[in-house]
Amino acid sequence: MSESRVYVGNLPFSIGFEELKELFSPCGEVTEATVIVNKFSGRSKGFGFVTFTNAESAEKAIAEMNEKEVGGRRISVRPAKPMEERSEGDRDRERPRRFDREDRY
Repeated sequence: MSESRVYVGNLPFSIGFEELKELFSPCGEVTEATVIVNKFSGRSKGFGFVTFTNAESAEKAIAEMNEKEVGGRRISVRPAKPMEERSEGDRDRERPRRFDREDRY
């Protein structure tokens, strides 16, 4: 990941990518704003990422926006970390188990 990308957590579920971009634009030029959504429901998961044109803008966003109240929630802003590689087995373990009638007592 780039040093110019930040993670934004505890977002209100009503915020979309345009609102996220507007929220962070005073810190510097935003090249991308992404709100992570549930692939089945399309509802926000309450976090996202903002990418700036330079690292200074990202640092400014962290300093000014971390713990700021947005929509009644205190957002968390910190440097984005690269997504960790997961093996196929890891993905299977994290999924909730579905039960059939035969699985019950």
